[in-house]
Amino acid sequence: MPNSAPYVGRFAPSPTGPLHLGSLYTALASYLDARQHKGLWLLRIDDLDTPRNMPGASDAILNCLQSFGLYWDGEVDYQSHHLEQYEQAISELQKQQALYPCTCSRSLLANSPLIYPGYCRTNPQSTDAPHALRVKTADISTRFVDDLQGEISQNLASEHGDFIVKRKDGIIAYQLACVVDDQQQKVNRVVRGYDLLDSTPKQQYLQYLLGYPVPQYMHIPLIVDQEGHKLSKQTRAEAINPNQAAPTLFLLLTLLQQNPPPDLRLAAIDSILEWAIEHWQARCLTSTQAVSALQHH
Repeated sequence: MPNSAPYVGRFAPSPTGPLHLGSLYTALASYLDARQHKGLWLLRIDDLDTPRNMPGASDAILNCLQSFGLYWDGEVDYQSHHLEQYEQAISELQKQQALYPCTCSRSLLANSPLIYPGYCRTNPQSTDAPHALRVKTADISTRFVDDLQGEISQNLASEHGDFIVKRKDGIIAYQLACVVDDQQQKVNRVVRGYDLLDSTPKQQYLQYLLGYPVPQYMHIPLIVDQEGHKLSKQTRAEAINPNQAAPTLFLLLTLLQQNPPPDLRLAAIDSILEWAIEHWQARCLTSTQAVSALQHH
């Protein structure tokens, strides 16, 4: 990120349930990185996947962040407010002949390799039938330098294949929505979990096709449970208790390897965050894929 550019970061949770320790861990890391750089920290609710949205989850997320003193800049942004912009991006990609319709069903692909084998790319399908839209990837290596993970090199065609940008049910896929959203919000710094590292080459490819600037990325380790699984709603991770804000923030700073002083454990939330912003050292994070919360309890 150029030194002259004002820092613009963001946190973008999905309203599929309340925040858990893993999601608050990522929120805190992105918040501290933004605040230490005296930048903006934006909040976006990724609510496009309507079948998975949970009623009341958006408000619960906002209330949880506020209870931990993590206040965002500006208005909360919602993906569902930007359907027109997504369609404009789809139109631009279609003008470039970068997309093609895919009518393949999950059952048809069940016995295929993880990488889409290109059935509909080599056998053009009618758009009259229900279809998804896939982007044509190129057999080229992409490289970027992650602020924590170092240099990453991947081949889009062989490691990812032609990925979906609009689902068969009409919902814009995560990769495209994220790229358009970051462009709309002028985000130039993305701090997020290691599980999204593989999304970055796809998103950078879309940024290239659409002529968007590429943000700087930092993918931090995930918090895992005792079985090594990422804390998530799918693994029934417990919702954060806002009444335990101070000890939870202390735990998160420990997991983020910031080495907070013991007397900070029961300090006021504002004092904890003030210390954390002043002493934030992203380079203290290891480039591992995961850290366990259990060893710090």
